[in-house]
Amino acid sequence: MEHLFEKIVAGDIPSLKIYEDELVYSFLDINPLAPGHTLVIPKKKYTKIHEVPDETAAAIGRVLPRIARAVMKATGCENYNILQNNGRPAHQEVPHVHFHIIPKPDATSGLKVGWPADKIADGEDIKNRIVSALEEA
Repeated sequence: MEHLFEKIVAGDIPSLKIYEDELVYSFLDINPLAPGHTLVIPKKKYTKIHEVPDETAAAIGRVLPRIARAVMKATGCENYNILQNNGRPAHQEVPHVHFHIIPKPDATSGLKVGWPADKIADGEDIKNRIVSALEEA
């Protein structure tokens, strides 16, 4: 079953396309937080970033800064957010990996983020577990 972004990539749902290559598609968000709010997605559906193959991730990584530069030039903004969420509890509304490029023209426009930071606990233990998992990946 095709989902929203797959239908956009296939051309079944119209979009305001910004960029396309064999692995990546980019288009304007239809519910922007600021003018120029752009999405960058892998053409193939992956729900979470850890599922994306290295080749596709590298393709996104190569083009994301280039698209961000174009959005900033076109909007005249010098500040912006890059946002990528994984899973509904983490605020992912569309179950297809996507990066938001959200211009931040002023303090009240664009993305608004709260950051309820806490002190690090058991840092050495979690560091070791992550490093071990990375070596296995």
